[in-house]
Amino acid sequence: MNILIHPTYFPSISNFAAMVQSESITFEVADNFQKQTNRNRAYIYSPNGIQLLNIPVKHSKESHQKTKDIKIETDFDWQKQHFKSLEAAYRSSPFFEYFEDDIRPIFEKKQLFLLDLNFEIVALLSKCFRIKLDYTTTTEYFHEIDIETITDLRALVNGKKDVSIFENYTQVFDDKHGFINNLSVLDLLFNEGKYAMDYLKKQELIIK
Repeated sequence: MNILIHPTYFPSISNFAAMVQSESITFEVADNFQKQTNRNRAYIYSPNGIQLLNIPVKHSKESHQKTKDIKIETDFDWQKQHFKSLEAAYRSSPFFEYFEDDIRPIFEKKQLFLLDLNFEIVALLSKCFRIKLDYTTTTEYFHEIDIETITDLRALVNGKKDVSIFENYTQVFDDKHGFINNLSVLDLLFNEGKYAMDYLKKQELIIK
């Protein structure tokens, strides 16, 4: 499977499963930025249930901004807040401490552009999951593509259009809130560790 997909902030399980299962990856970088999508959002399992991690971005007076031009808002210490949230959510998970030293630098290095951060996360996840993810990027935006040569998975960036239902695995607070489906792939990584890759390879994606 050859896929066209968005680079996102600590991708959802469906997003990352598609990348793992694909033969080739093309990342969409020529689109217009849309608010309230996983371009700058991720969802984790906190002690109180599902929690949104949102990266604040700078907005210009222009009605349409290219995603590749989106800058991260530096007036807020969002990195510190996000890492504290991850610690609260996953400190007691089986594999948080194993991956902590790999992940921490993401929350210490200051990135100017959202896309640079998201591609750094792709590299980080490649290391954590021990998989080589070769990819190309778009040079222009196409509203529609040739579905015979590539599978358009750009809709996965919008969680509302992502209706994939995945196999249950053990989550830290599932005794309180039950299984929460399709969170950030970090939830899977911290809970399943080396078994996470096998899980990703066998999950079926459903695109609305």
